Amino acid sequence: MSKVALLFSGQGAQKVGMGKDLVEAYPAAKALFEQADAALGYSLSEIMFEGPAEELTKTSRCQPALYLHGLAALAILKERVPSLKPEACAGLSLGEFTAHSAAGTFSFETGLSLVAQRGTFMDEACAATEGSMAAMIGGKPEDVAALAADCDIDVANFNAPGQIVVSGSIEGVDKAVAEAKSRGIRMAKKLPVAGAYHSRLMQSAQDQLAAVLADADIAQPELPVVCNFGAKIVESPAEIREMLEKQVTGSVRWTESVELLIEQGFDTFIELGPGKVLAGLMGRISKNVTMISIEDAASLDAAVESLS
Repeated sequence: MSKVALLFSGQGAQKVGMGKDLVEAYPAAKALFEQADAALGYSLSEIMFEGPAEELTKTSRCQPALYLHGLAALAILKERVPSLKPEACAGLSLGEFTAHSAAGTFSFETGLSLVAQRGTFMDEACAATEGSMAAMIGGKPEDVAALAADCDIDVANFNAPGQIVVSGSIEGVDKAVAEAKSRGIRMAKKLPVAGAYHSRLMQSAQDQLAAVLADADIAQPELPVVCNFGAKIVESPAEIREMLEKQVTGSVRWTESVELLIEQGFDTFIELGPGKVLAGLMGRISKNVTMISIEDAASLDAAVESLS
């Protein structure tokens, strides 16, 4: 019997048109999108379906969009494969909130409110600081960490072996890019982002999110959820609040998070979100697991066939 874990996409996976065919084909998805539009007070679904891309790319828009898309895909999957019993959840950065909603830590609307506010706080932090990010390809974690420290910036993401992202001041990131090759890092590439996510420049967003999380209705998850910051399973509401808060300025330890699930016997992973980003990372983390990606109606049909 395979052991199934759900994985949810992070920021950057969004694309115009996401969710449109799911909503047209499935009443369960349509209901969730309508609920989200009503709760937010604007038409998130219209931005997701029609764009423009610049609007969907805004942190305050793409975070609730990815959250909604992931949970809509999951609702349909559960409807079509009632025998499916996932035994754990994880999500990349923003996706950790989607994972918690899927695990019953908080309601759909509570999670939607949290991610909408988180996105707004991060947009504001980006506007108030001058930050940048860069991907370090083909470097050892310890070498990238040492380079980041020397350039007075932070390590934002340990995405997969050989794929690590640094984040911080523009000056510091430029210096890290320039020095990467001399530190044994094969390639360094600046990313087209609005600011320095998962770095100390997001401190104002973290502080604001902490206040919101303190008041949010958070329960013990019904399924194990692996958090990004600690790369461990979180259970108590207090610990969940702390990990979701610290994740804003802290490193996303995705490689370790996925390895933890594999060590616990998980051999089938279902990615819910556009673009198959997590499948790409999984290819670098482990070749010995089954990876199923669901992003639209066609990939959903294929997933149903392979899981039934």
